[in-house]
Amino acid sequence: MPLDTAYPLDDLDARLLHLLHDEPQIGVLGASRALGVARGTVQSRLDRMVARGVITSFAPRLDPAAMGYPVTAFATLEIHQGTGPEPVVQHLLAIPEVLEAHTITGDGDLMLRVVARDNADLQRVIDLVVRHELVERCSAAIALSTKLAPRMQPLVTAAVDDPAAADRRPE
Repeated sequence: MPLDTAYPLDDLDARLLHLLHDEPQIGVLGASRALGVARGTVQSRLDRMVARGVITSFAPRLDPAAMGYPVTAFATLEIHQGTGPEPVVQHLLAIPEVLEAHTITGDGDLMLRVVARDNADLQRVIDLVVRHELVERCSAAIALSTKLAPRMQPLVTAAVDDPAAADRRPE
């Protein structure tokens, strides 16, 4: 779904997103009470942010380490030129330990985030990844510790505080 970047977040959107982050089980009625706005207002804001792709999921955040996959690695794949990444991405979809895949600029074509049960299991995962005929090379780096976990709340605040954002809002 293409994102609509012409309509940035406003203060109520940001307050709602912060509230949902802090209290993910609050529900629409609880959010309306906490924010001091009508239930319909909260629902319409949520619907709009879902439609625009701002909110991509209401699913719980999961910790791979707590599920038995404490090793995280980032792998850069070089793929055969002239084919595009789609066949390799289809191959990667069948490997549950591949959590993310991004096309990138620079020395590689795809950047992956993968998890494993231990270093030997990481070797198994990488062997599965490179098994596709279009993968020419794989370079991996094991993450030793997480210093900054995935986060969005500072970006929500920055999106509202952006002085140019007001100029992009429709009348």
